[in-house]
Amino acid sequence: MSHRPLRVALSGGIATGKSVCRARFEARGVPTIDADHVARGVVAPGTPGLAAVVALFGETVLASDGSLNRAAVASIVFADASRRAALEAVIHPLVYAEIGAWFEHLPATERLGIADIPLLFETERQEDFDVVIVAACPRELQLSRLMARDGLSALQAQQRLDSQWPIDEKVRRADIVIDTAGTLDETKHNVDAALTQLLSP
Repeated sequence: MSHRPLRVALSGGIATGKSVCRARFEARGVPTIDADHVARGVVAPGTPGLAAVVALFGETVLASDGSLNRAAVASIVFADASRRAALEAVIHPLVYAEIGAWFEHLPATERLGIADIPLLFETERQEDFDVVIVAACPRELQLSRLMARDGLSALQAQQRLDSQWPIDEKVRRADIVIDTAGTLDETKHNVDAALTQLLSP
């Protein structure tokens, strides 16, 4: 066992249950960090990240309080792959820098830390981690969960799914797969099994 905590990435697709998995890991005492939460922080009012996004898209993406209007940005980038790529070129390096610093500051007494990173494979950063976990369910279930969760039309949900790698491809590249297609209790059981695997010598 190395002297530093194991760096684990938790990925998957949109609405495949990553948040449920992360919450379960946290409940079991594992330190976690959420890339989406970090991404919100790096474009908070007054940050260089927000200034860069406004430089890309103009002030129409600002809400009246000066914060980023995420819905306005989403409507632009999910309809245009080149603009999405431009946004990601600004945001992703900032997010990975924060996550890297978080791992550096984990106490050596921790066995592992988990970073929840939806776009791990899309950003080609899987090599930054010792272990990659993918939370997975069938695409049809992903679509129905996404429509129900975010109030999206089938087309909008489809666009968001199409902006990510197919879940089957992520599953192929994972070290550990957590099946999230069942009940909440079944998913928690699968998370516990994954944690046992991670902690085994």
